[in-house]
Amino acid sequence: MSIPTLTLNNGAKFPAIGLGCFMGEPGGGDQTREMVETALKLGYRHLDTASFYANEEDVGKGVRNSGIPREEIFVTTKLNGTDHGRVEAAVDESLRRLDIGYIDLFLMHWPQAFDETGRPYQPNESPTFVETWQSMEKLIGTGKVKSIGVSNFSVKNLKILLAEATIVPAVNQIEVHPLYPQFAEQEYCKSKGIVITAYSPFAMGQKDLIEHPTLKEIGSRTDHSPTQVIMGWFLKKGIAAIPKSATHKRMVQNMQFADISAEEEAKIDAIHKAPGFHRTSWGHWSVDGKVAGWTYEQLGWALTDGGHVKA
Repeated sequence: MSIPTLTLNNGAKFPAIGLGCFMGEPGGGDQTREMVETALKLGYRHLDTASFYANEEDVGKGVRNSGIPREEIFVTTKLNGTDHGRVEAAVDESLRRLDIGYIDLFLMHWPQAFDETGRPYQPNESPTFVETWQSMEKLIGTGKVKSIGVSNFSVKNLKILLAEATIVPAVNQIEVHPLYPQFAEQEYCKSKGIVITAYSPFAMGQKDLIEHPTLKEIGSRTDHSPTQVIMGWFLKKGIAAIPKSATHKRMVQNMQFADISAEEEAKIDAIHKAPGFHRTSWGHWSVDGKVAGWTYEQLGWALTDGGHVKA
């Protein structure tokens, strides 16, 4: 099956369906390598990893073992929070681990920087995410990185970044799915030419989403599963998605997508409005009202009365 592509703001072609390579915890070894090899044989051409995932080496082995020309594969990796003050060295280390010549897309994984002990810097402490971005901008033209972007950035923090940026991020990778559609962020990123990549695109398999009557109804019309309906919803909106699966059958399923009409898109848009349905998948990350050491206000995420983040 041919995977649709999106065009980034620097003209690069970006496969709209990719393989998330986080294995649930850092590492993965041969399981990661085998997953990547299988995915590439099936037709995937977009792989998403990160320094934090501790599997860049195995992703790179999978790419090299596949026999597919390097230029046909789009590889994303990410800057770890402890590396904000050493961007160029961190890129060189990722390149050495991947061993695939260059990185197609290099993302700032989170706006937070951390010291070597894991203590989070506050937004006004150096290196700020603006300073980190300015270091990332210097990578363009070196041949090491083709495109740069961010991850887990809210509209608030994108506005702070863009006020100082020379290069507009090509991508913002965030959690998006019908339970947490982030419409304001979608609109803002689109207005700035920033492509969104959705992680956790199926809300980590939450049953009330996967079995939602709206998705089943649309799926019955199009002969697609609820997850394939969700993939069609992303493509309708011009959003890339990176579902993760190490299972052959699900990899095949995740490459397929329903053709969504505007009316069906609106029905899916409304799913999160039902009582109890608007929520993220990562509530367990929050500790004492903070995520990775920053408050929701600092992150630019507003809370509802029920403790969930607003769209």
